[in-house]
Amino acid sequence: MSTTNHPIQTAIVTGGARGLGLGIAKRLASEGRRIILWDLDFENFATSQAGFEPLLMQQVNVADLPSVAKAFNEALLAAGRVDILINNAGINGPIAPTWEYPVDQWQRVLDIDLTGVFNCCRTAIPHLIANGYGRIVNVASVAGKEGNPNGSAYAAAKGGVIAYTKSISKELALSGVLVNCVAPTMAETDLLKQMTPEFIASIKAKIPMRRLMEIEELAAMVAWIASADCSFTTGFTFDLTGGRATY
Repeated sequence: MSTTNHPIQTAIVTGGARGLGLGIAKRLASEGRRIILWDLDFENFATSQAGFEPLLMQQVNVADLPSVAKAFNEALLAAGRVDILINNAGINGPIAPTWEYPVDQWQRVLDIDLTGVFNCCRTAIPHLIANGYGRIVNVASVAGKEGNPNGSAYAAAKGGVIAYTKSISKELALSGVLVNCVAPTMAETDLLKQMTPEFIASIKAKIPMRRLMEIEELAAMVAWIASADCSFTTGFTFDLTGGRATY
């Protein structure tokens, strides 16, 4: 089993100031990792509420490759090395039928939700390869497996994240760098504010457990995937849908 000799691992969590990203960061911090948060806005982030002190809080636009590269170099200067990359940053985008979907919003969703993952992976992977160890976890969605009506851009982007994860995991299979993704259903986060009550109800109705996911449930899954204990699984999509998806 591949392990790192570095005593304290450092994790970058994108979209880490709130919601799912913050929940993941909390869990990783509780297990002894140093946390670097990437987000566009830290106005509502409070260390006292988060329960941990980030090593860095960097304002990063994941859709912009130069912004990502600059932040990663600054992270290396502060941390010495990076061991874990959690690609969580994302937006839901409008809820509209595809023939009415705003073209500029389609592009924005893909730029952040899919190209953002590429930008972060492209930037971090050479460093992880050089170390001979790394864990990358990409946050996709069950929408990327099954599609949600009136959410085509989000579904397309998340489906792309799943396929991209499979591809790069095979490129890195002998490097000590494992790449997996998670496909959760909806959780109680700020993203719900972008959705109509009808859309939320339709998603909940598809879940056999008849409830939304709890952030802590996702964080626990991601923490294991990002650990050295996950040593023989790469390119896989871990399900968190309360039974909605069984593949």
